Amino acid sequence: MSTTSPPPAPGNPRLAVAVLCFGGLTAALTQTLVIPIQAELPRLLGTSAANAAWVVTVTLLAAAVSMPVAGRLADLFGKQRVLVGTASVLVVGSAVCALSDTLVPLLVGRALQGMAMGFIPVGISLMREITPPRLTATAVAAMSATLGVGGAIGLPLSAWIVQAGSWHTLFWVATGLAAVVVVLSWFAVPHVHDAQPGRLDVAGGVGLAIGLVSLLVGISKATTWGWGDARTWSAIVVGVVVLLGWGAYELRQADPLVDLRTSAQAPVLLTNVAAIAIGFGMMAQAVVVPQLLEMPTATGYGLGQTILEAGLWMAPGGLMMMLFAPVSSRLIRTSGAKVTLMVGGTVLGAGYLVAFFLMDAPWQLLVASCVASAGVGIGYAAMPTLILDAVPVREAASAVGLNALMRSVGTTLAAAVMGTILTGRTMPLGPGVEVPTLGAFQLCFVAGALAAFAGVAIAAAIPRRSSPEPAPATAQREARTAA
Repeated sequence: MSTTSPPPAPGNPRLAVAVLCFGGLTAALTQTLVIPIQAELPRLLGTSAANAAWVVTVTLLAAAVSMPVAGRLADLFGKQRVLVGTASVLVVGSAVCALSDTLVPLLVGRALQGMAMGFIPVGISLMREITPPRLTATAVAAMSATLGVGGAIGLPLSAWIVQAGSWHTLFWVATGLAAVVVVLSWFAVPHVHDAQPGRLDVAGGVGLAIGLVSLLVGISKATTWGWGDARTWSAIVVGVVVLLGWGAYELRQADPLVDLRTSAQAPVLLTNVAAIAIGFGMMAQAVVVPQLLEMPTATGYGLGQTILEAGLWMAPGGLMMMLFAPVSSRLIRTSGAKVTLMVGGTVLGAGYLVAFFLMDAPWQLLVASCVASAGVGIGYAAMPTLILDAVPVREAASAVGLNALMRSVGTTLAAAVMGTILTGRTMPLGPGVEVPTLGAFQLCFVAGALAAFAGVAIAAAIPRRSSPEPAPATAQREARTAA
């Protein structure tokens, strides 16, 4: 199987990078669209609160499954084609949501929106093929940051749209943005002839989907069902057993969906484990800080902000991820991706320590959120760089997709753990009303800091390349530049 690099990509690389980042922002933004109306969904859809909660959960599950699958499809059929395809899925999913008035079609649309998250890892892997070496690190950093920036921007944007019009408008806006992404991806992103011979492991995809969905349902529903509930542990155990069986099956395949032998190599394995810790650290603040901002002032520590105000306080943190992309790229060039990941985790942990000591005013949480988000922006850029430098070119997209999946696992764990802490330590606010205590919020910040610093320790164990030979992705860029 050939691993020679493709010819130089035509077109304007800066325009292509801008389009890919816009597409990543749009895909990530759709993940948080329903948060401002989450409490109203049972009434709007004529269903129970438990059923309405799946509107959020199904998007998470679809995104987790789609990222490694989209990566493999990109390696087989070409990355630009898959980018256009995932953006088209986002158009269809958003339009289905916009036309929905009941639960089932909305769940279908939200699942399709989740599947579009494959756009981000495929876009990251394509950066190495369409940018000159001097621009690559910044481009990868900016594209990686869209995972957090889109969600941070989506909260205040969707809250404002809901206040100004119908909740259906949320999804019509998403449909329009996704349609723009399709057109721009078709015309502005160069079609590099990077498809590799092979076949799609359909059975492996089905096994991965069943295992991931079962595992993540158990984790994400633990707060609702309870950690002691049989449904929680049944889902988790089934997911683990299926994933173990899936792993054994993949190891016997000549052309697997995920090359587990490559993934088991120390640089890739440790980067993926670190991704779980850093993903946990990123999500913890996204869960905890808005709740603290919106908590009633009658608690003595709540800040009494509306959903829109809380979203506006959180939005600068998302922008910090993008602003720190050049910082991250400079660190990668001067100190290496491993050190950059450690710096990012350290800054992220420091943000939680700031929040632990400064939580008496919205501006204090804004500062803490900006510090933590800067750490996420630095660390998220380093992880795909480590992956791309360690895997063969023919497996670049699927390897980055697996890394994105590990980050998704971390965010799911964070949501479950933060929810458990906040519901496990409560105090009465009024007749039949229980709210988290101040200590619960502080414990959440401690947990976020510990996860971030654990990511630093794991990153420290990533071995440096023992050979002075350029890594596969680096060799590809040098060959393209010399062409």
